[in-house]
Amino acid sequence: MREIKFRAWDKELKEYVGINNIAIDPTNGDVVELGGYELLDVNRFAVLEQYTGLKDKNGIDIYENDIVKTFGANIYVVEFFDGKFNPVSDLEASNWEVIGNIHENADLLEEI
Repeated sequence: MREIKFRAWDKELKEYVGINNIAIDPTNGDVVELGGYELLDVNRFAVLEQYTGLKDKNGIDIYENDIVKTFGANIYVVEFFDGKFNPVSDLEASNWEVIGNIHENADLLEEI
């Protein structure tokens, strides 16, 4: 069984919310930052990104919106589409390397 994990990108602060300090409201998906009890509305203030259940060749967790590179230097953005995570669901994740994410490393997407 795959581990279910999420991370949250704070759109206003432009940083990830501390992964160990969040809770997700199951009724509406709002992210609550436990340290400061700040509520981040997912649609307006936060982007939730789900763990794919896979790790890259360095043992790094692969999440939605990560930018990954193959050993052949092809670069892809991990997206959930049609019931699966693309492209890592189709290929052997151990051949991939997480090189960034769409929020902090958008410049890497210029190579696509």
